[in-house]
Amino acid sequence: MPTLLITGTNRGLGLEFVRQYAKDNWQVHACCREPDKARELRQLASQYKNIGVHELDVADHKQIEALGKKLRDTPIDIVLNNAGVYAGNSDESFGTLNYQAWNHAFRINTMAAARMAEVFAEQVAHSDKRLIAALSSLMGSMADNGSGGSYLYRSSKAALNAVMVSLARGLKGRRIGTLVLHPGWVKTDMGGPNAEITTEVSVRGMRRVMEEFALKDSGRFIAYDGKELPW
Repeated sequence: MPTLLITGTNRGLGLEFVRQYAKDNWQVHACCREPDKARELRQLASQYKNIGVHELDVADHKQIEALGKKLRDTPIDIVLNNAGVYAGNSDESFGTLNYQAWNHAFRINTMAAARMAEVFAEQVAHSDKRLIAALSSLMGSMADNGSGGSYLYRSSKAALNAVMVSLARGLKGRRIGTLVLHPGWVKTDMGGPNAEITTEVSVRGMRRVMEEFALKDSGRFIAYDGKELPW
């Protein structure tokens, strides 16, 4: 049975990833900050015995390390860094930037993925798929930034992209690959009700991208529909 380790699973895309992978008989290690409050996740875990729920705040590196010890003997086919925050405000603009929130955005959106890779690389190396993936955003693309603004979110996702490319280079010798995924504009709490696609469509597309992954694809930036995106 293949194994998925995924962060940020209490709602939205993370919850849908858990639902789809569990239904397809993957062993799913689903992580979120407050499992006791994650009602839908707990319902899924009661329905599928192949879901394990773990308390994990990715901003706390000690919690990541503790989970790594707990799962140290578990081969993990895919580590999926899904947890993320927008952090900025809709009226955020030059001259009124919140630097405390900016630091928080980097800790969750960027540094957590690097620490997850450091902690779980050995388990990934002992699996069949050998993939570390991260949900980024087209808003992290510098080539696509035509409107500016969203300093906190854009910069933290652009930095995440750089981390994932560096991991692709650094882990190639261990035959571990990385993928940067863009989920599209999705109807979630972050994307809003006017977004273009549902979580089901987005996750199904991203799963297809990961299923088709080969080591030669490591370090690429791919949208849910299979299109390669500019950095």
